[in-house]
Formats: sequence, structure tokens, C-alpha cells
Amino acid sequence: MAPVVTPAPYDLKNAITANRLLGLWRMLTGYRWLYLAATTSLAIAALAKTSTYLLLRHFVDNVLGRTADLVVLALMGLGFVGLALLEGGFSFLSGRLASLTAEGIALRLRTYLYDHIQRLTFAYHDNMQTGELIQRSTSDVDAIRRFFADQAIGMGRIVLLFGINFAAIWRLNMTLALVSVIIIPLIVVMSIFFFKRVSKAYEKYQEQEATLSTVLQENLTGVRVVKAFARQGYEREKFERENWGKFQRGKQLLTMHALFWPTSDILCGLQMLLGFTVGALMAINGTITVGAYLAYAGLIIWLIFPMRNLGRLIVQTSTGMVSYGRVVEVLSQEREPLTEGSYRPADDVRGEIEFRNVSFGYQADSPVLQEISFHVRPGESVALLGATGSGKTTLVNLLPRFYEYTGGSLTLDGVELKEYPREYLRRQIGIVEQEPFLFSRTIRDNITYGVGRDVPDEEVEAAARAAAIHDVILSFPEGHKTLVGEKGVTLSGGQRQRVAIARTLLKNPRILILDDSTSSVDTETEAEIRSALERLMEGRTTFIIAHRIQSLMNADQIIVLEKGKIIQRGTHEELVAQEGFYRQIYDLQARIESELAVELSVSGNGHGETANERHPHGIDV
Repeated sequence: MAPVVTPAPYDLKNAITANRLLGLWRMLTGYRWLYLAATTSLAIAALAKTSTYLLLRHFVDNVLGRTADLVVLALMGLGFVGLALLEGGFSFLSGRLASLTAEGIALRLRTYLYDHIQRLTFAYHDNMQTGELIQRSTSDVDAIRRFFADQAIGMGRIVLLFGINFAAIWRLNMTLALVSVIIIPLIVVMSIFFFKRVSKAYEKYQEQEATLSTVLQENLTGVRVVKAFARQGYEREKFERENWGKFQRGKQLLTMHALFWPTSDILCGLQMLLGFTVGALMAINGTITVGAYLAYAGLIIWLIFPMRNLGRLIVQTSTGMVSYGRVVEVLSQEREPLTEGSYRPADDVRGEIEFRNVSFGYQADSPVLQEISFHVRPGESVALLGATGSGKTTLVNLLPRFYEYTGGSLTLDGVELKEYPREYLRRQIGIVEQEPFLFSRTIRDNITYGVGRDVPDEEVEAAARAAAIHDVILSFPEGHKTLVGEKGVTLSGGQRQRVAIARTLLKNPRILILDDSTSSVDTETEAEIRSALERLMEGRTTFIIAHRIQSLMNADQIIVLEKGKIIQRGTHEELVAQEGFYRQIYDLQARIESELAVELSVSGNGHGETANERHPHGIDV
């Protein structure tokens, strides 16, 4: 395996500034000497190029036709060859050093940006599209790489060539030097004019490309849903609309480029034609020698042609600067402070949790939780029940500090939750989400993902057994080494749930959060998981979110939520004995299961199957 190259350490937060050129300059930190060496090599190559034409002047005026000395001719030949080698060698070295700088900066930027995105808050990810972040981490970073590899060093090359060749022409003849730069101010003004417009057009183009990436990413992720509902035509039309938008913006961008190049070519051509004409007339009149004219003919090309490229680079530089702004927009977001918090107990937490008038809202004027109060003793299990949007998942998301409660007090072992570092809290809490996410790795890798150590096979198998997935894993040809597809797509919903449960159990947390974690398993498997969890939850505080009464009836206390408020609280027996939401759901589910059992027993195949035998997934309400 190839060794991992670690980028030069540098906090890219220091590169965030409103001045984009200054920000790009700061990104060079750690590579400036390398880039200076690239620029110096470029200067030597430019001097060698100019010296070639000055040597040509000397050869024509002082050697050609005046001597037949083979030694002199050989020395002149060696001079031309040496200058060509010098120019080529240092041009290569300059490009090599600039590429190393650009790739190093891109490597560091990608690594930093990837790490930074992972450390941003849940609120930021809630409002940011995945495709947009992918676009900024790939296309925009690559545009910054091109800026350093080509555009910035190209600007330096143009400045050096212009300065050196203008000085050389000035030495040949001051009049020629002045004539050679008449149109150059017009070229610069035109380049700046196009630069401003191309910047805006490129920014719109990148935004549309990000939108297109988001559509593509969502479609590929949800391809099974698309196929299941036969919505390929709808998805194609949606993609075509966004693709057409990218085409339109791309056409606008290319139109500006198409207008710029002919204009700049005409201006540069007129400038060289003027220079050639004036130089030829001066040579005919004897004002300058033939050798001087030949040298000037070469020098003006390397004076004017780079100016044409200056316009190109000024226009293309806009892409790097726009991409810098888009990347900095992400870098400027505050990271989630994982280690912030003054209280860090020496041992694991006990799991005593108390909510006292806790409130929370994603927006200040729209509370999701209001005046939530209840107490959980260590090792107790708490079940949360309520309609969709009642605040169940939001409530448990406050425990690992995914979001910060905005009112009231929430304590863990008698200490305010905000006093604990997030990093410590999340090591103490295990979560099995409603829609479990599995990585495109082996089953073993997914089970051991939350444990920062080498895990013996016995522990992995024990966790798999506890989650009622071990026998299923052994049925696969590769066992625990079986690769699962993206998001675990090659496993069934119930299998993904149980692998996620095994992953959480192996972490051995003091607090468990089961967010409807048995919703995708059949009744028999759910009973197996529940039995295993009852043994493993001893001594652990557990929060259970479920829609089926059967999944939460054994909890020590059940909390019923409605529109962010607690409307009922008690044990299963207490809540069934009183009128209210819980009793309504219990009666409804019991009636549906009873009716289904009767229907199946009447219309079955004569063997008298029960509802659970014929409908192992149960009924959700």
C-alpha cells in the first residue's frame, strides 16, 4: 500500500478574507519558497529567450558575412543551442515546481475541506444540499488548483516576458519600444471589462452545475424508488430541465469567451503589424541595422503575444477567484465545538437524565418542543410515542447535543448537559436511527465502525447474535466479510436495522437511543431483538421511539407527545386505564390485528394460521 502523503499543516481559516487575491496568496503559506523558485526559473527561461534574439542580432550584424572562422561560427552555434537548452530546462523546472505547488495546495485544501464539512453543525447540513458540497469539494477545488498551476504562474510569466523584452527593445531603439506598446493599454482595459462579466457568468454556471449534481446524486441514491414507481420519465424531464439550464449558462459563458478572443487577436495583430511596419521602414532608412530588425521582429512577438495571453488569463483567473469564494463560503462556517465543555467525569456516566421545562426550536419563532419535563433514573427505559412531527426524534437529538436546547434545563447525572463536551457525550450514547445508514464496506466493518479499536471476532459475533443477525450473516457465502452495497442496499430493511443495532451494541454505550429501530423487522425477529435488548439494557438508560404499542409497552415510563408538548406520561398499565391518545392507539392497533386474525382464519388455506404467522410484519398505525 502506498504511503499517505500528509499535506503541510496550515489552518485554512487564515485564508478567509473578503479580498480574494489576498486569500489565494494566504493559501500559498508553506509553498511560497517553492513557488518563488518556480517564478525564478521562469525569469531565467525568459532571459534565455530574449538573449537568443540579442545573440541573433550580434550574429547577423557582426559575424555573418564578415568572417569564415569556424571556431567563431561553432561558438555562435553553441551559444544558440545553450540558450535553447537553458530556456527549455528552466521552463520545464518552472512548470514542475508550479505543478507541485498547485497539487500540494489542492491536496491540503481537499483534506481540510473534507474534515471541515464533517465537523459542521447538524443545522448547517440540514440546510445545505449534498450535491452542492460535493461540487465545492471537487470542481471548485480543482479550479483553485488550476489557478496556481497555470493562471498565477502564467501571469508572472507574462509580466517577466513583457518587462524583459520591452527593456531589450528599448535598448535596440527607444522609438520602436514606444511604438510596440501603443495598443497594450486598450488590451488590458478590454481584459478587465471581460473579467468582471465572465466572473458573474462563471459563478452562475457553477451554481447550476451544483444543482445538476444534486439532481443526479438524489436520483442515483433513490434509483430503487424511481424504478418502483416507474418514474424514469419524470426524473429524465427533471434532469433535462436542469441540464438545459446548465447548457444556457454554459453557452453564455462561451459566448463571452468567443467575443474576447477575436477582439484580442485583432488588437494584438494590429500592434504587431504596426511594429513590423515601423521597424522595416527604419531598417530601410538605415536607422537600425538588419540584425536589429530581425531581433526586434522576434522580440515584439514575445512582447505582444504574452499580452494576448494576459487577457486570456485575466478572464480565466475569474474561475479561480469565483471558486475560492465558493470554497471560503463553506470554510467560513463555524465548526461544531466537539471538545468545548468544562465537565469531563473520570468514569462513564450513570445515565440519570432530567428534563426541566426544556424548549427548542429550529427557528426562534417556531418552537418544536415546549416546556418538556420528566426524570429518568439510571438504567430505566423511556418510550416516546406520538404522531409524526410531534417532536420525538428532536427530543432525543438534544441528548448528544446535535442541537442545543434553547430554554429550560437538561441535566445528565445532575450536571447541565451543556457542561459536557460533545465528543465525550457521543461516546456515551449509542443511536440506532429510523433509517440506518451502512457504508459500502464489509458487514464486519459496519458493525465495528463505532469502536476505535481492533475488535476480536468473538465480540463482533456476540453483538450480531444480540441483534438477531448472526445467523443471517453466516448464511452469506463470505459471512462477516460480505460486502454490502451503497447504504447497505444489498441487505433487506430488517437486516440493515439489525446490523445497525449490532454496531450500537458493540459500542457498549451507557445511554441507548432506539429511533423506531424495529420498524422494518417482522414480529418474530422483533421479539428476538427485544429479548436480547432487555438483557443488554440492564444498567443502561434507554430511549425508545416506536409507533407500535407492542414495542414500547414494557418501558419503565411512556411519554406521549403532541405538537412538542407532553400530553400523557406513565406506564403501559396506567395509560391504558385512562382515556387519551395512548388508549386510542392501543385500541385501534388491537382491533386491526384482531380483525386481520379473524379474516385470515376464515379465508386462509384451512390450516388456521394466526395473524402473526400469516402477517409477520405486524400492523403499524
